[in-house]
Amino acid sequence: MSQPAALPQAGSDLILERLMSLHPKIIDLVLDRVWRLLERTGNPHLALPPVVHIAGTNGKGSTLAMIRAGIEGAGQSAHAYTSPHLARFHERVRLAGDLISEPALAALLEECEAANGGEPITFFEITTVAALLAFARAEADWTLLEVGLGGRLDATNVVARPALTVITPVSIDHQQYLGETLGEIAAEKAGILKRGVPCVVAPQPDAARDVIEEVAARVGAPLLIGGQDWQARMERGRLIFEDGKGLLDLDPPRLPGPHQVTNAGTALAALRVLGFGEEACQAALTRAEWPARMQRLRSGPLADAVPAESELWLDGGHNAAAGEALALVLAEMAAKRDVPVRLICGMLDTKDPGGFLRPLAPHVAGAQCVAIPDAAATLPAETLAGAAREAGIEAAAAGSVEDALAETLATPGPTRILICGSLYLAGHVLKTNG
Repeated sequence: MSQPAALPQAGSDLILERLMSLHPKIIDLVLDRVWRLLERTGNPHLALPPVVHIAGTNGKGSTLAMIRAGIEGAGQSAHAYTSPHLARFHERVRLAGDLISEPALAALLEECEAANGGEPITFFEITTVAALLAFARAEADWTLLEVGLGGRLDATNVVARPALTVITPVSIDHQQYLGETLGEIAAEKAGILKRGVPCVVAPQPDAARDVIEEVAARVGAPLLIGGQDWQARMERGRLIFEDGKGLLDLDPPRLPGPHQVTNAGTALAALRVLGFGEEACQAALTRAEWPARMQRLRSGPLADAVPAESELWLDGGHNAAAGEALALVLAEMAAKRDVPVRLICGMLDTKDPGGFLRPLAPHVAGAQCVAIPDAAATLPAETLAGAAREAGIEAAAAGSVEDALAETLATPGPTRILICGSLYLAGHVLKTNG
């Protein structure tokens, strides 16, 4: 299987490479560097359209995508900031719905680089300031900001009074930065709460919800909690949403998987708080797009190698909660068409492969494990294969995604292939598949 030609390197790519060299020797979650650069660039965070600030462990991107689809379905516009990107950095910054152009991105990055004056700053911090500059200078009705890591000390947490905050499901992840327990991690996520600003909270484990409620009481932030103040469920193929304003009977979410019902409910609750009606809520479910979240690959070099009776899917989930969500998706798929599922998996060495893979073990027939190309922190393929075997999955190491796909397809009969384990692997696959 031939490799596609690499994308030509744009001017912004060269600037982003330079910005990486400014990274502090130790990652310390503080906002001092962000405040300094915001001051030097004219405090763009003070000139944003009304902000919806979204934190959480899982579902942030999907929830944001649905909120944006709802806003646009109502005829309004929204800037959107998300991370990480999959194929190109431009994916992180949408101006009134459109990906930022290469000339605009390059100019903003150069402006921030000059204003920073060579001082230490993380890649995420300086690029966040560039995004805020872009948003402050372009017209839109709303600004949607996704937290990068945690919340309390995240570079996006500089808006004193957003219109709304949102906390999606919280689970164990990034313990080296956020804390070892669910309560400690939830406290960091709840750091985006602001006095008098409502917060929509997805259904949470008790330990996370208790901490979020404690923080909200301390800062004076009203909460709308899933399972208490609003409900979302599927009934006879319809999504039923209920809150204090009444009941909505809507088409099902376009994004597949039972976990997307929770994300959809969170997005709908947010839209209702913001004053949007049923038209926006329906658009949130049916128009949202979010790559690498159980995305079916139907064309391109990788997809074209898969026989018509088989399926190729891509998902970027990488922690235990994502593994549990994927297990439910696979069970749902099997109920409709029961064919063997085989994984092509790559993960970073900062993740817990056993926690991710154990929920999947009952649903899969085997796995080909790969190292993630161009990712210094990748788990070696042999190491990941060993972790998969310990999780109860028959696994082998492969030299590349292409080799793994060829080996998977060597088994006769229809199969459902799921490439998974990392957004970085997902990004590589999307580039490879065109």
